[in-house]
Amino acid sequence: MSLGRIVLTSGRSIELTELRMSSTYGGMLEGYPCKRVNDRRVDWFQRLAERAYPSLPVHLVEPSREYPDDPDEAAGAFGPVEVLPAVACVGVFDSAALDPAMDGSTLVVTWFQQAPEVPAGEGADLALRGIRWEELAQDYEL
Repeated sequence: MSLGRIVLTSGRSIELTELRMSSTYGGMLEGYPCKRVNDRRVDWFQRLAERAYPSLPVHLVEPSREYPDDPDEAAGAFGPVEVLPAVACVGVFDSAALDPAMDGSTLVVTWFQQAPEVPAGEGADLALRGIRWEELAQDYEL
């Protein structure tokens, strides 16, 4: 069953078949979001996807980063505040095979978005729609 369909900027249609969402900063007990914390968070979600799907290719869509503080204000001990989108996502996508002799192609994608919504259609983030499927996905046989 498809949870959502996205048409990539290349024109290829992909189907979301599995989706895991979590709070980007869930469990953060102290400190504040900064580059070092965010780099670790992004890396952690990437490794989480790789461990969950060890036989599939995993691709990270680099998240946007916002800097809400006034640049003229003094930064904290770890540098300026840097904020990632609130929701971290790991999704499994399927599409037509790259090789006509195969049955389909698949790719696990890690990305970040502002709200806990299933990405679909033209409302899906442009960075997510820009995935280079032909370079990243893996064909499979049923």
